[in-house]
Amino acid sequence: MSVQYGWSGLFPPEVTAEEWPDHPQLGPEYGLHPPASEAAVGRLEERLGMSLPPSYRSFLLFADGWGVDEYSLRPVAEVGRLRDLEPWIVECWSADAGWSVPDDLYFVYGKEQDCVHLRVEYLPATLLIGHWDDGVFLLNPEVMTPDGEWEAWYLAPWLAGADRHRSFWELMKSQLS
Repeated sequence: MSVQYGWSGLFPPEVTAEEWPDHPQLGPEYGLHPPASEAAVGRLEERLGMSLPPSYRSFLLFADGWGVDEYSLRPVAEVGRLRDLEPWIVECWSADAGWSVPDDLYFVYGKEQDCVHLRVEYLPATLLIGHWDDGVFLLNPEVMTPDGEWEAWYLAPWLAGADRHRSFWELMKSQLS
């Protein structure tokens, strides 16, 4: 079974679960899981000790995970801190820690961004939400927008850093469009 990866055909663009209440009737080739319950999302937030960013929270209430194997977004029960779920990634990337990227280089997004401008010190706090080939999808609570969105990363060994975005939705659109 192959999974369709088009993002825009599967999910409503940046809306809440309440605005898009009906789960699409898609076949298994899309890999979309049934929605998570409000209680399950609440338990994840309680376990983390913080509220999830709005776009990611909306996604979970729309679909409790997506994809299969190495191309997937984890269901609520499998989401957690990178340091707890895959500590070897934190250890590997932290081996070269010792310098920090200044704000004028770090807070650049889009085509002008250089993926090597990564703040490795943020890695232990990141939330592991999925995998894409040999990389991982992470949410970074250390960088938050005024509306509560967390910075979202695609971290992969071949990038020499992370492809960073202002929100979960922006990351997903860039990876899966």
